[in-house]
Amino acid sequence: MKNGTKQISRRDLLKAGAVVSAGAFVSRSGRVFAAGSDKMRVAIIGCGDRGTQDAIDCLRSARGVEMIAMADIFQDRIDSSLARMKKALPDKVKVTPETCFLGFNAYKKVMAMKEVDIVLLTTPPGFRPPMVKAALEAGKHIFMEKPGAVDPVGIRSLMASAKLADRKGLSIVVGTQQRWQPQYLELMKRIHDGKLGDVVGGQAYWNWGSSKWHFQERQPGWSDMEWQIRCWPYFVWLSGDHIVEQHLHNMDILNWAIGSPPVQCLGMGGRQCRTGPEFGNIYDHFTCEYEYAGGIRVMSMCSQIEGSTPRVGERVVCTKGATYTTRGEGYIDDVKGNRIFKYEDEIHSGEVAQCANLIRSIREGKPINECKRLAESTMTVILGRLSAYTGRALKWDWAMKASKLDLSPEKYELGDLPVRPVSMPGKTKLM
Repeated sequence: MKNGTKQISRRDLLKAGAVVSAGAFVSRSGRVFAAGSDKMRVAIIGCGDRGTQDAIDCLRSARGVEMIAMADIFQDRIDSSLARMKKALPDKVKVTPETCFLGFNAYKKVMAMKEVDIVLLTTPPGFRPPMVKAALEAGKHIFMEKPGAVDPVGIRSLMASAKLADRKGLSIVVGTQQRWQPQYLELMKRIHDGKLGDVVGGQAYWNWGSSKWHFQERQPGWSDMEWQIRCWPYFVWLSGDHIVEQHLHNMDILNWAIGSPPVQCLGMGGRQCRTGPEFGNIYDHFTCEYEYAGGIRVMSMCSQIEGSTPRVGERVVCTKGATYTTRGEGYIDDVKGNRIFKYEDEIHSGEVAQCANLIRSIREGKPINECKRLAESTMTVILGRLSAYTGRALKWDWAMKASKLDLSPEKYELGDLPVRPVSMPGKTKLM
């Protein structure tokens, strides 16, 4: 068990499509892939804990997949990531000192490697949009972690990249693994088939019950930039705040159920329990009401407060009943609260399945492109953050088309970088 979720079995892997039928496929990029046996060469950009696990999942997901290059800002992250991968799958790790790259521009050296087929973009999301663009321009297929950006300028870049991927016939799969979990697929099918009537509302939760997720105390000798990157979840320009970095998962499910992103949002939030400067400039709690087309309303709630009640999941309310999903279960109640269905088959995490389907899409020449959907789900939670930070009700169209907010630092170097002030509703201005 991992986080209350059963791990994927060999049977699940086969169901997920990790093994394809005999024969040869030609991808739209022109390369021939022979029924999963041909080499698929992967590079990872961003060698933290999440990225390293994604890399291991990718290497496990299909035959013929090898890790050949790595990039990060810090050597110790490459060293620890490489050690984990070699311990887990030594025969699939072909990285050499010459194919390990350091620095803010290390990703460009990976993109210049013609032998790389897939890049895993697993840096903090503040770095994501330009890397996606560069990968597509270099003809690489992509697995990228969520969220896709931290501000509206980044979202617009992702939307352009989604169109570029379509034009070039390249696959993009993103780390919203719940989309590949069997209980989510089963309940979503029932919603979309109309078996529960019309969707009329819902609730989404990521109440963590903890306050120090990926927290790093600043060490002597660390510059402002190094500290912020190593403690990235606590700085808005890197993580987007936890409503973006974590709660995206839940709002992505509500968008999936409803079939479109919201049209407007009213949010509240604050910084009540994590108030010291060591916690950067993010909030510790948010609550938002999202309104969708047709008057559908969704209440969203997320927090990172030590000792508070944890709740992570989604509830979709329909005219004939309601679904409830978590990473470990899924069920349906009728309008009177009677349990009418519970998913009883084996549940896997979806993490290997998403990589298996990426590999299969490339080998079969049938691209998957999840970039636009990730951009919309990311913008959904950015909209909530902007509303909470400013105290203003916001419309989707304004944020998508008019907001000029760009959180990127003026320069990328391991030096001085003052922390932006904590946002204050009623005082922080919209941009």
